[in-house]
Amino acid sequence: MAKPDPKQPLVAAAFEIVISGSPLPGPTAAHVVSVTVDDDIGLPGMFAVELVGSEDQGEDIPWIDDDLFSIGNVVELKLGYVGQVETIMIGEITGLEPEYGSSRLPNLLVRGFDRLHRLQRGRKTRTFTQQKDSDVASQIANEAGLTPDVEDSSVTHEYLMQANQTDFEFLRSRAARINYEVAVNDKTLLFKPARNAGSALFTMKREDGLLAFNPRLTSLGQVGEVSVRGWSVKDKDTVVGQSRTGDEVSTMGGQETGPASAEGAFGSAVETVTGWPLSTQAEADAIAKARLNELALSYVTGDASCTGNTQVRAGVVVDIQGVGKRFSGSYYVTGVSHRYSSRRGYRTHFSVRRNAS
Repeated sequence: MAKPDPKQPLVAAAFEIVISGSPLPGPTAAHVVSVTVDDDIGLPGMFAVELVGSEDQGEDIPWIDDDLFSIGNVVELKLGYVGQVETIMIGEITGLEPEYGSSRLPNLLVRGFDRLHRLQRGRKTRTFTQQKDSDVASQIANEAGLTPDVEDSSVTHEYLMQANQTDFEFLRSRAARINYEVAVNDKTLLFKPARNAGSALFTMKREDGLLAFNPRLTSLGQVGEVSVRGWSVKDKDTVVGQSRTGDEVSTMGGQETGPASAEGAFGSAVETVTGWPLSTQAEADAIAKARLNELALSYVTGDASCTGNTQVRAGVVVDIQGVGKRFSGSYYVTGVSHRYSSRRGYRTHFSVRRNAS
């Protein structure tokens, strides 16, 4: 891990970029002025590297035709501090954006995404029979040249249809129904439940690198019961799945979850989900429980920033303390942006959610 040491505040931020297995040449690295790595739950991770020319190069951008930045080249991005950098993302170059201006030096922005972007290429119409969502995820991973790392989704579907959708759109829609998440770690495709029930990876305080934290608590949208109603074509009968307060996968260290708080303050409320084809009771119950947990996780949301910390990743749980009893506790990181700048150093900005207070 790479994080600032309060006892050594003058240690400089640092980056390393490896392209196609080789470190970025020193003369080229000297022109890098910013590195940004964005990662969001449910979206392909993205990176951007900005290089700025120098006066002796004139109006030319010497790297614009360099094979080093060819489309498809694999890029490993590392951030941290001098003597302590850690890989943040491994992705592939997908675009180049040169910029020319009359009042400034030309620059080149090298953009790319993690390998999840491969699932966005092309649209397909096909069916899957007698498969679980986790089975479908494994098949799609293999087709994209990725190694599947999936958690059994339990329910076997008689029939699923991918209707003029990219693999990413289809897999994300299947994941959303059961509160699963789709992500990529290098060449591995992850298809697993939301990880907000996990233990906090580390604790963050205002005196220990937390620069800003803006949480928001709202009971709007919280319900004590979710009812999922559908029609089973096979059984020719209504299928009803239900979940209630208490079906939350975790209280994340809080005293009371969002559904319980809203129900105690305003009385019972039910969200009814209709219009989805359902084949079994187990499928209906899984969807109802997933929906309740999805709503609960919007009870407390927030945005934060800290001195650059490579431990902060989308999908981890962090413990934020020193912000009052109601808001101190475990938070699920849903999005993070690691930003290195030659002028401002290394900062980490992230979004969080919590289902209790």
